[in-house]
Amino acid sequence: MIIHIVRPGQTLSRIAGLYGVTTAAIAAVNSLPDTNTLLVGEALAIPTQDRLYTVKTGDTLWNIANMLGTTVGAIVQKNNIANPDRLEVNQILHIPAGRYTVKTNDTLLGISQNFGVSLNDLVRVNGISNPDLIYPGNTLVIPLRIDRPPIEVNGYIYIYGEPAVPIIRENGGSLTYVSPFAYLIKEDGSLQSIDDSPAIREAYRLNIVPMMAITNFTSTSRGENLAHTVLADPVISERLLDNIIAVMQDKGYLVLNVDFENVLPDDRELYNSFLLRTVNRLHPLGYPVSSALAPKYGAEQAGLLYEAHDYAAHGRILDFVILMTYEWGWRGGPPQAISPIGPIKRVLSYAVSVMPKDKIFFGFQLYARDWLLPHQAGRQAETFSAQEARRRAVRYGAEIQYDEQAQSPFFRYRDEQGRMHEVWFEDARSAQAKFDAVKAYDLRGISYWALGYPFPENWFLLNENFTVIKRPIPFG
Repeated sequence: MIIHIVRPGQTLSRIAGLYGVTTAAIAAVNSLPDTNTLLVGEALAIPTQDRLYTVKTGDTLWNIANMLGTTVGAIVQKNNIANPDRLEVNQILHIPAGRYTVKTNDTLLGISQNFGVSLNDLVRVNGISNPDLIYPGNTLVIPLRIDRPPIEVNGYIYIYGEPAVPIIRENGGSLTYVSPFAYLIKEDGSLQSIDDSPAIREAYRLNIVPMMAITNFTSTSRGENLAHTVLADPVISERLLDNIIAVMQDKGYLVLNVDFENVLPDDRELYNSFLLRTVNRLHPLGYPVSSALAPKYGAEQAGLLYEAHDYAAHGRILDFVILMTYEWGWRGGPPQAISPIGPIKRVLSYAVSVMPKDKIFFGFQLYARDWLLPHQAGRQAETFSAQEARRRAVRYGAEIQYDEQAQSPFFRYRDEQGRMHEVWFEDARSAQAKFDAVKAYDLRGISYWALGYPFPENWFLLNENFTVIKRPIPFG
């Protein structure tokens, strides 16, 4: 996989030729509606087994070739290297995947063992439907030895009923969990129901674990007083747990996710105690328990969103946590990156210092935002998909820019009324930066907010970077 940044004058045909792939393959991975229209500055995911490698201090061509499973000669030829003994730190090398011509009596297993690659990868990259049928003379792509660590992936979805089904189906192969959002708690410990049965049914069909989400807030209510009422009264808390268990058993949920936000700072210990009681009730029934946490830089961070979210306690009590590492560029604030990589890494550095890294999910936002300029207090940005962001850039002839510090793309345009806009979104580059962070911190998984915002490059890159874990579903 290679990420290509479109330069002025480039066409899709020319880009495809650079990497030895078809225009149709690039258009499919990036969901390009018009192969004749590219945006200067946009990032395209190139579906190739080749890789770009940045030379590090101490690298030699021999150790690079040995690490990735290719040859010095192949690297020298592909990069027109005059002196193989001289590499520059930060030099970018195009590393070509190997090719092998099948011979009589060859087997895929034997070829995979000979080249030190997995049989599954060999089958996958060559689109082989029957591994027992290969023919002499066929040319196979030999994938480079790229580490794809196993991770779990959750997708929240707040679209209910039958419309949720095709959304889950589209990316079901890349999901470990799906979480219809959400059951709203009530002051008496009851739950406001949602139409989640079609989503759960599709999850079972695709071997995705359905995770029940409960919350205390809505788009019009912060929910801090509601949370206090429930957390402060043991009778109501126990009634809530009774109702949660009843829903899980009735609907077939297998995991619980608690997303209580804006909890009053004085209710911090009440919240921790509730989570402990929840675990004590649900674990004997075989149900793991998780929570969603606001992005904190330290234990004493002030603010209603943060103070009652006790990272150390959640990490100790729960099976896993989901860090909501997004919303720096929130819809009511000024235009900026929604998920800037610098602040995200500050959150991750704190999180891994107080809780096990194998309990941490990285929160990844799939949506884009469009702000009117100049920004005015009280005016909210429009939220839509990364795919819609690209459509707007095409419609208004915008050039895509990239904030290197935030590792996030953005553009500006003037609409038909003459108003200026600023749009921040996600692309292949920003997705790769986030995946690199997940690997660097060795986290358990990724949680997407939210399914239903099309971003096709993400799913391609996700599977190029990781092996998504599928959990066995015990009943259905």
